[in-house]
Amino acid sequence: MNIVTILLYAHSGIRWLIVVAAIAALILFGYSWLGKKSFPKLGRILPAAYSGLLDMQVLLGLIYMIWTGLQGAGFPRFRIEHMTMMILAAVVAHLPSRWRKAEKENLDRNIFLAILGTLVLIYLGVVLLPGGWAR
Repeated sequence: MNIVTILLYAHSGIRWLIVVAAIAALILFGYSWLGKKSFPKLGRILPAAYSGLLDMQVLLGLIYMIWTGLQGAGFPRFRIEHMTMMILAAVVAHLPSRWRKAEKENLDRNIFLAILGTLVLIYLGVVLLPGGWAR
């Protein structure tokens, strides 16, 4: 097994951690947004973990894209579009850290919508790949 294969497997595996973190965050912030209960410690940890996982995913994807691109796969349009969408998703995932001083109601809503926005961008980014979600 070479380093490129390891990069691809790591990139493919982390996506499931991102899905789990996104679902957990949507449940937590959706519940909190509805005013049911507040989770201050988890409310700080979960968005940070989610954005950190997305950062790792983007980094691995960028390394994989450049490495394989220089080895002969090239840089076709779908790869550039996919990477652009994923970088945008990572940027949106970092927005909650900028909103720390917002009112509690607004903060929960904003984080919920930011995570939902990242999931839409991720979905669109994966659809751009050959095979899309069938990969």
